[in-house]
Amino acid sequence: MICPRCADEHIELMATSPVKGIWTVYQCQHCLYTWRDTEPLRRTSREHYPQAFRMTQKDIDNAPMVPSIPPLLAEDKR
Repeated sequence: MICPRCADEHIELMATSPVKGIWTVYQCQHCLYTWRDTEPLRRTSREHYPQAFRMTQKDIDNAPMVPSIPPLLAEDKR
C-alpha cells in the first residue's frame, strides 16, 4: 500500500470499525494523510488522487507545522 498523497510506503493502521470489516482508517507516517478504506478512489488510490493535491518531498519540507491540539477546557468552562 502507498500513500495516495505522497506515494510513501510507510502506512499504519489507525483504527477499525466497531463492527468488524466495515471500515479501516490508515495514516501515512510521512505526510500524515489519513483516509478510510471506504472512501472513493480519488481519496484512497494514488493513481486517482488529484494531481493538484499530491505532495512531493519539497512540499512536505516547506509545509507549515501541524498545529498541536489544545488541552480540554475544564467542565465548568465549556
